[in-house]
Amino acid sequence: MRTSFALLALLALSCASTQPPASSNPSHDVEWPAFASDQGGTHYSSAADITRENVSKLQKVWTYHTGALEPVTDLNHKAAFEATPVMVDGTLYVITPFNKVIALDPATGAERWTYDAKIDRSYSYSEVTSRGVSVWRGGGETRIFFGTLDGRLIAIDGKTGKPCADFGRFGQIDLKRDVGTFWAPDYGVTSPPAVIGDLVVVGSSIGDNSNVDTGRGVVRAFDVKTGATRWSFDPLLPMADGARSGAANAWGPIAADVARGLVFVPTSSPSPDYFGGARLGDNRYANSVVALRASTGAVVWSFQTVHHDLWDYDNASPP
Repeated sequence: MRTSFALLALLALSCASTQPPASSNPSHDVEWPAFASDQGGTHYSSAADITRENVSKLQKVWTYHTGALEPVTDLNHKAAFEATPVMVDGTLYVITPFNKVIALDPATGAERWTYDAKIDRSYSYSEVTSRGVSVWRGGGETRIFFGTLDGRLIAIDGKTGKPCADFGRFGQIDLKRDVGTFWAPDYGVTSPPAVIGDLVVVGSSIGDNSNVDTGRGVVRAFDVKTGATRWSFDPLLPMADGARSGAANAWGPIAADVARGLVFVPTSSPSPDYFGGARLGDNRYANSVVALRASTGAVVWSFQTVHHDLWDYDNASPP
């Protein structure tokens, strides 16, 4: 049985030195500041040291064990390590499936600090994973944002790992408010929020096949400094008369186009997954990619990939 999840660092032998430096040098680092490299989700990196010629010669430099599966609980069989680490200002940030954030020296693997969201492992959460954290930088400050399995949005100081006390209530916001009725462990956050300007935009992961009237997949934008709600978008509004449904949530990563001031929200199927008799109307923003004005949350355009989905064909990622 696995006892921990681990991070591995590899070094290309053709680089100038085959030994890692004593610590990272931010002035020379190629950063990876977001889940998919940048807000737009391009997955592009300008790093060029690893090539087709030397990739087969990579050697392990360090290993860091997260200890995510300790203590042993029944939830461990659900846990999946899906996080993409991000690196800014010479620090590597990674999150475990149980929402423990770890800051490491990327050159040596030395631990700088950890922050544990203290998830209650007695619940049977619908999903047990986290795909990463998000970074905001401004005025000499770095804030790390992430969502939790139990439906919180948390902001911590990137340099110290301490909660940002001026954000929400002592550094966190309860996202379960104003999203309808649901069984609490079925509502959480598994993907990193999007950061655009002074906003952090977050969706949700919903266990959407347990009943018709499950939680609603509201997407919300909060002020990165105070946590004040700036806008919200409910993919199922307006609903047809007599319709009953929930979900249509954005559980995958949300992308942002900074130049155009847009966020792109990939939505899932309405609840329940495989029966559509209670969800009347076209549900036009479910199973869609929806472009929202980042400043207001207004819909700019949308494209529905599946009409009246009966197969759980969620949109899992942004364009």
